[in-house]
Amino acid sequence: MAEAIQKKLQAELEKYQQLQKDLSKSMSARQKLEAQLTENNIVKEELGLLEAQNTVYKLIGPVLVKQDLDEAKATVGKRLEYITGEIQRHETLLKEMELQSEQHRELLSSLQQEYQRAQGRAPVKV
Repeated sequence: MAEAIQKKLQAELEKYQQLQKDLSKSMSARQKLEAQLTENNIVKEELGLLEAQNTVYKLIGPVLVKQDLDEAKATVGKRLEYITGEIQRHETLLKEMELQSEQHRELLSSLQQEYQRAQGRAPVKV
């Protein structure tokens, strides 16, 4: 009986470790999105300081291409909307993963206690 519990405990521990890795990856992705959001907010502020006669260039590959100021502002605005949506999606995902992690932690704790009880009751073989 103790061996069956130990196998189940090991399988659940592996699932928990994978969940922790996924949680870490998702947190890292969210941090990158936050950095992009900050950068794009700065770009939006800079574009807001420009006047209609100022020239705006967009980097496409190795070439700078002239771009309309209104078009640049619209592009940055849409990028900000997208990044904000992705951040919200990651926050929801993180909350779900943290809830799953907590549930897994409780399951592991109960399995560990069950395993210890089974070991204590098992007859000693000489």
